[in-house]
Amino acid sequence: MRTLALAWRQLRRDIKAGDIRILFAALVLAVVAVSSVGFVTDRAGRALAMEANRLLGGDALVRGDAPIAGVIDAAADAPGLQRTQTVELDSMIRVGAGGEAQLRLGDLRALGEGFPLRGTFRIADGAGVERDAAAVPEPGTLWLSRAGADTLGARIGDSVGIGTREFRLAALVLQEPDASIDYFNVAPKAFLNLADLDSTGLVQEGSRIRYRLVVAGDAAAVERFATVAKENLGRGQRIETITDARPEVRSALDRAGRFLGLAALVSVVLAAVAVAMAARRHSERHLSGVAVMRCLGAQQRTLVGIHVGELLLLGLVACSVGVAIAFALQWSVAGWLAQALKVEIPPASLWPALRGYGVGLVVLLAFGAPPVLALRRVPALRVLRRDLDGVEPSAWIVALAGFGGLAALLWWQAGSATLATAMLVGIVATLAVLALMAWGLILLVRRLRTRLRGALRYGLANVSRRAGTSIAQVSALGLGLMALLLLTFVRTDLLDRWQLALAQDAPNRFIINVQSDQIDPVRAFIAERGVAEPVLFPMVRARLVERNGEPASGADYVGRSGDEDEDRQAQRRAEREFNLSMADALREDNKVTAGTFWTAVPATPELSVEENFAKGLGWEIGDRIAFDIAGQRFEAPITSLRSVEWESFQPNFFVLASPGALDGYPASHITAVQVPASQPRFTAELVQRFPNLSVIDVDAVLAQVRSTADQVSTVVQVVFWFSLLAGVLVLLAAVSASQDERLLEGGVMRALGGRRAQLRMAQVSEFAAIGLLSGLVAAIAASVLSGVIAVQVFDLPWRANWSLALVGGALGMAMTVLAGLFATRRVLDAPPSATLRELQG
Repeated sequence: MRTLALAWRQLRRDIKAGDIRILFAALVLAVVAVSSVGFVTDRAGRALAMEANRLLGGDALVRGDAPIAGVIDAAADAPGLQRTQTVELDSMIRVGAGGEAQLRLGDLRALGEGFPLRGTFRIADGAGVERDAAAVPEPGTLWLSRAGADTLGARIGDSVGIGTREFRLAALVLQEPDASIDYFNVAPKAFLNLADLDSTGLVQEGSRIRYRLVVAGDAAAVERFATVAKENLGRGQRIETITDARPEVRSALDRAGRFLGLAALVSVVLAAVAVAMAARRHSERHLSGVAVMRCLGAQQRTLVGIHVGELLLLGLVACSVGVAIAFALQWSVAGWLAQALKVEIPPASLWPALRGYGVGLVVLLAFGAPPVLALRRVPALRVLRRDLDGVEPSAWIVALAGFGGLAALLWWQAGSATLATAMLVGIVATLAVLALMAWGLILLVRRLRTRLRGALRYGLANVSRRAGTSIAQVSALGLGLMALLLLTFVRTDLLDRWQLALAQDAPNRFIINVQSDQIDPVRAFIAERGVAEPVLFPMVRARLVERNGEPASGADYVGRSGDEDEDRQAQRRAEREFNLSMADALREDNKVTAGTFWTAVPATPELSVEENFAKGLGWEIGDRIAFDIAGQRFEAPITSLRSVEWESFQPNFFVLASPGALDGYPASHITAVQVPASQPRFTAELVQRFPNLSVIDVDAVLAQVRSTADQVSTVVQVVFWFSLLAGVLVLLAAVSASQDERLLEGGVMRALGGRRAQLRMAQVSEFAAIGLLSGLVAAIAASVLSGVIAVQVFDLPWRANWSLALVGGALGMAMTVLAGLFATRRVLDAPPSATLRELQG
């Protein structure tokens, strides 16, 4: 307690004297950077997850071929949850009467009160006014999907027959909440009130009816429900969450989450840079005081206790201040973010605050404790000789332990092993290159300074004179700039990719079931409408029967990986029908990731499989896969794996066969076109000309995906600028933390008659040399590391943007010069006597 009291007294004295201001400010800024980014990413990430659940109509749902009852039904009544239900079945839909009646097999959906719990239906009423539906259809009325109405020739107000009941068509559905789960449902959709279902006479013994129980609520309650549901799923039942959405939606959300993790990583790196530089200055300012205490008989353990205790107390105070500032900042940003996203932002959780404390204390001890431990080895003779510093071998052990803690923090913050590993390797490699480059600069300056004159010679001489300081500063500044540039590069790649993938000319109509003899007539029809000529892809329906000569079924994947969700998804894939296709070459949205894709027609059939699909089913290159196609056997080996850019909204297939491999098997064709809004009758006229065709209108799905991507982009932008602002402040603190020697030398030069212009030029040359080297290495390192992260973590194509790297390097040099001049402005403003008195005592 006595040592702790002494530590508190020393902390108060250092605060009053200003000796610890830089370290305190650096630590506060570091915690603000980590916590504020954590608060924003935590709240925005949960908001995006909740908003993405509008694509389900709720936060989770259970599907079954019988009414959902028992334990699962009871779990949906838990506190914190809302619930509703829907019933789906296939039924003939009739519009008109007599011989002019239009009949189509449709998808009937009976909606319970309150559906959807997330999102809304977008409908158009009889006046053509588009609006969000506030409730499900009123009893006695129904809604039809726009494509279904076109197919049936129905208009608002018409009578629509469902089973034994007639309904009035009250609205057309332009967008439905769960369309992006599986938009390849080609039948006309009819929506009615669940209370009207029994009156249709369709619910009979043996009817194929699909039941859905939908829940929504706070995250903890939904998670508890999902856990109970998974443990009690019966035959024919499955649970779905947003992870079961279309790949286009999952991709945007996954990449957003990875970017938010990267922003948090950058904050940790910047925090380490600032605290490391500030702790070095703090320990140097206590060398003389410790020497005096040694002369007065202070024991080593007492010195360690006082200074480490001061660090811990400083850390707790600074972390508390930093978390409070971060909370205030994110609170002010959250209101704007809610308006920009047009969603409700959940309240902040405690995790970002706890993370701020953890990062602040770990970074402080990792980079502040080693120089403080070295204080106990300061010789008493330093009272007379200021060139004698202490060396503490055990400080290296503390430093290594601190680096290990920092690595663990990076791993935790990343949320991705690949991202954390890439970041750690990038940091170590960048530090090594920066240190070597700094040493090379010092050697070069030592050779050149004799040929230089005036202030330029003095400024560059300072770089070589303080070799250790220069290496440390180049390394710290370079690492901080690398982190900021990396965030900039990845953010630019993400936004460019989303804008490219979701371009306004993306296909919005899928046309399927085109027979071989209809290919040319369909092309001619599309050309007559001024739509770009389509590419038609063969599609063969098949069912998996064998892998490597062994029978294959969904039962093979029960409990296979230990992950229930993955096993359930693999089971569904193994049991469902496959859509096989053929291709002689790959489009730009397909890339080979393993094996060799055929470049000519191979002698025997070969298969190429989408990599994630193959991973889920445990397929590998060389496996022989057998399918049943309408009673005929088709077998071929897997010779390549592909990555697919699902965001392109082009027809893509999990399994591709080599050219000619599927010839002779029953096949239809599929294509995708972009139909302008000026042709609202395109679908109806196409189906009228070719009644067997099915046209899937994905305008609503595109609108949902674009909306999700726009929201994700907004969050990425906010987090990026938040991280950038925090990073600039932290870098300023890092630059300011190593200026005592420059202030001292500047004071001596002014006392000897040095002019302000000479001093300013010397400072500019020194900081320009350090900044140029730091910025150049940081730009190169950030470019390389961003390429690794873009390809391995974000699944983005990467091209080196050296112009942006050069601009970033130049900005890094300019930032270093400005920050350095700002930190040493006292050399020119304060009297030399005041500067020398403060620094020399």
